[in-house]
Amino acid sequence: MIRGRAATDSPRPQSWREGEATSSACGSPGNSGSSQCATMELGPLEGSYLELLNSDADPLCLYHIYDQMDLAGEEEIELYSEPDTDTINCDQFSRLLCDMEGDEETREAYANIAFPEELPADLKHWKPAEPPAVVTGSFLVGPVSNSSTLPCLPLSTLFNQEPASGRMRLEETNQMPMPSSSSSLSCLNLPEGPIQFVPTVSTVPQGLWQISGTGTGVSSIFIYHGEVPQASQVPPPSGLTVHGLPTSPDRPGSTSPFAPSATDLPSMPEPALISRANVTEHKTSPTQRQAAGEVSNKLPKWPESVEQFYRSLQDTYRAEPTGPDGILMEVDLVQARLERSSSKSLERELATPDWAERQLAQGGLAEGLLAAKEHRRPRETQVIAMLGKAGQGKSYWAGAVSRAWACGRLPQYDFVFSVPCHCLNRPGDVYRLQDLLFSLGPRPLVAADEVFSHIVKRPDRILLILDAFEELEAQDGFLHSTCGPALAEPCSLRGLLAGLFQKKLLRGCTLLLTARPRGRLVQSLSKADALFELSGFSMEQAQAYVMRYFECSGMTEHQDRALALLRDRPFLLSHSHSPTLCQAVCQLSEALLELGEDAELPSTLTGLYVGLLGRAALNGPPGALAELAKLAWELGRRHQSTLQENQFPSADVRTWAMAKGLVQHPPGATESELAFPSFLLQCFLGALWLALSGEIKDKELPQYLALTPRKKRPYDNWLEGVPRFLTGLIFQPRARCLGALVGPSATAFADRKQKVLARYLKRLQPGTLRARQLLELLHCAHEAEEAGIWQHVVQELPARLSFLGTRLTPPDAHVLGKALEAAGQDFALDLRSTGIDPSGLGSLVGLSCVTHFRAALSDTVALWESLRQHGETELLQAAEEKFTIEPFKAKSLKDVEDLGKLVQTQRTRSSSEDTAGELPAVRDLKKLEFALGPISGPQAFPKLVRILTAFSSLQHLDLSQNSITDLGAYKLAEGLPSLAASLLRLSLYNNCICDMGAESLARVLPDMVSLRVMDVQYNKFTAAGAQQLAASLRKCPHVETLAMWTPTIPFSVQEHLQQQDSRISLR
Repeated sequence: MIRGRAATDSPRPQSWREGEATSSACGSPGNSGSSQCATMELGPLEGSYLELLNSDADPLCLYHIYDQMDLAGEEEIELYSEPDTDTINCDQFSRLLCDMEGDEETREAYANIAFPEELPADLKHWKPAEPPAVVTGSFLVGPVSNSSTLPCLPLSTLFNQEPASGRMRLEETNQMPMPSSSSSLSCLNLPEGPIQFVPTVSTVPQGLWQISGTGTGVSSIFIYHGEVPQASQVPPPSGLTVHGLPTSPDRPGSTSPFAPSATDLPSMPEPALISRANVTEHKTSPTQRQAAGEVSNKLPKWPESVEQFYRSLQDTYRAEPTGPDGILMEVDLVQARLERSSSKSLERELATPDWAERQLAQGGLAEGLLAAKEHRRPRETQVIAMLGKAGQGKSYWAGAVSRAWACGRLPQYDFVFSVPCHCLNRPGDVYRLQDLLFSLGPRPLVAADEVFSHIVKRPDRILLILDAFEELEAQDGFLHSTCGPALAEPCSLRGLLAGLFQKKLLRGCTLLLTARPRGRLVQSLSKADALFELSGFSMEQAQAYVMRYFECSGMTEHQDRALALLRDRPFLLSHSHSPTLCQAVCQLSEALLELGEDAELPSTLTGLYVGLLGRAALNGPPGALAELAKLAWELGRRHQSTLQENQFPSADVRTWAMAKGLVQHPPGATESELAFPSFLLQCFLGALWLALSGEIKDKELPQYLALTPRKKRPYDNWLEGVPRFLTGLIFQPRARCLGALVGPSATAFADRKQKVLARYLKRLQPGTLRARQLLELLHCAHEAEEAGIWQHVVQELPARLSFLGTRLTPPDAHVLGKALEAAGQDFALDLRSTGIDPSGLGSLVGLSCVTHFRAALSDTVALWESLRQHGETELLQAAEEKFTIEPFKAKSLKDVEDLGKLVQTQRTRSSSEDTAGELPAVRDLKKLEFALGPISGPQAFPKLVRILTAFSSLQHLDLSQNSITDLGAYKLAEGLPSLAASLLRLSLYNNCICDMGAESLARVLPDMVSLRVMDVQYNKFTAAGAQQLAASLRKCPHVETLAMWTPTIPFSVQEHLQQQDSRISLR
């Protein structure tokens, strides 16, 4: 229990117990007792909230007592938790009500304290004696006058209102005119929400708050937090009278501290600051009362400075990019998770789900953010991370989020602030929270202190976007910092980030991060509230992007020709799943088509970037491209992508680079900051420096291919595109590669480096490399376009290639298929958990050199269905014949369901007229392991038993440690005879099988003519069950071993049974 104390200089008054006795003598506000109660000498009350709730004191008298306090001299309020400090002021009480409203557990706890009697479990079954009237918002309660009464507000005016807009605001509120009264008056201020006045009830349902006492005019007031019923469902008003109160000059509505003004509650949410001002104190006519009943349901009006800032922020984000940069394609958002890369490694990387198992974020951007916001805990900062490789369009996506808010599609947020993280990574700078919100976005904004105060009051309505989060890698210690900064305290960037992520600054806001799925900072995102992965373009989207690019460029006459150029280069088409590379292909196509009709695109990524930079390099100052390449490499070694203007060797080089678009001012950066337009361009320039530089020793050059990492001082390969570009620049013909960029005279070191890399690559044994390194080697060999290296790599490929758990992108699938075709031998592929898309899976399966393949059951069945629908009969037959699941291990309920779908596909296939026979994957399965464990095992085991009869060649059935119990043993015994001719080994180890289950197994054991080994150890059958199994074993001369030791059988009985039959094993 949190208790509060007002920091005043007055001595402590009498205790709560003393005040309680005095207050019991007060009379009804409707008679003379009212004025008597108003003059009683009761100081501020002491005691805990629990004592207050359990007391018999009149709440209205207590509120009136507080009316006598002068709050003008109150100082700053502090909260304490000492047992002897238990008083509370208006600010703390209102915060308590807000906390109780937002926290369901707290609300229920206080409700149970207030009314310990038995309550109905369901509110819909509770009916009051008289129909209740419903009032929404803050309200005032006063004594009932005997001379006049006013009816309640018509319910139609309360319920037949227009829905609130996305940004709810109250611009005006109408008041009910109330009669004056000479009686003492009291006030109660409650948080926003539906409020029911119930005249009489016998018991209080759970979920209602009761305030009772004399002077209210009703027996009780019940406050219900929930949905307001529809007008059609609300009974007519019962004539309950509600009167107003006289107002004080400094506090509209009441002088009570329980009805504070907005200045008294700086940290309360705006909806809780609703007040009903300008209450008239004269009798009203029916016409005036009807007008007063038309109550508006809008939120308080924002200050003018906040309104202006809101509009300027919208204008900042509403502007859309023009030209080709403004082309936005709707790509899938996939729910993601991080997992350990290996059992011995603490590093985490993106998990690779199978294609059919991907969980797409339904509803797109706005719905995804709204769903994530609804599932978070109240008043807790929510962290949402968007991950994706370089060039996948994360920054474009972050900009789309900001534009969506500016256009009103994210109504759950009042303000959105987007900050590029490269603007933050400035050594030595100090920041305040205001700087982060107002000064570091795409355009600095001017905001008054009033705007900042308004923002920090409602952090739950704030979305803060940190784009390119990997740029803050040097600040990775902030997650474990022991303290965060105060709200207005300048601090380092690390301290500011610590305050945000440790929920000390803007607690309750939403943090949206975009980052690459690698690096030190990404390891901490495994605990984020939501993780998404930004998938790239599909093949259709890439082609649609090409058409729209030339449409935006005003070259619609070249659309078809550009699309034909791309289709003629399948390798570049597969790389077009990356938006950055797709744009680069369009740029080069545009330049080539302007030259003539004989244009064609290069077949490698190296050729693509040589074509883009070739003309710019020839028109630049001497050595400018080499100097820029050196800068790119040095920045990459420091894991940076931004540079200062003074880092250029000369102003001419800087001017040339900016004019050619090789560097540019990033959004939100200072005038002196520049950055490369894409990460891949920086990788290409870094590789160009390695190819040209004489500073790199020959023996150090192979490490930059990152194929065989060194144990000491390994190269981290942050510029992950360097290995492919380096081999391409070194091995491709000089005239159309290095020579086209820097001229023949600048390639003096290239020949020597070519010999070093050729010797290194030809010594590599592809069969010893891991799957990821093998794919990188294939890409390097493809970029080299050197026949000797390519032949060496493909001829050394092992016959069995497993890519289990290694992600296969469209370019990976393309280059792998090309290598398999060139190898001239047969291959068996394991493509499980690779995330390969259906087109890539179909292209690999259709190769004649692939004789067997394994892939996810769901992906394979979906591929078969797609081929069947498109009428590709030959490819369908090949895919069915090559597919295998041997051996199969079911580790989840989905595995069992997918196996069932495979069996169902076989049954459908067998009943078809144009096909006959069993699927090879089902027919040839010899080993099946059921490993769901004791929790999921009993649920999934019946589904497995129903399909066991389909596996006619099954030899090894392992059902260990699944708690199938006697019921599972009984069902298994019913299905085992169908496997009698093939099953050799059956394991039922540790399955909670008792005597009834042992009896079922003993009954079917003689029918298992092919069974050789049966394991029933560590079960729960007793000597009776063991004797039944031993008796059945004597009828089975073909069984070689029956492992039967279990702790529930006396050892003497087990020894006796073993002496009778030596095939019984007790190990």
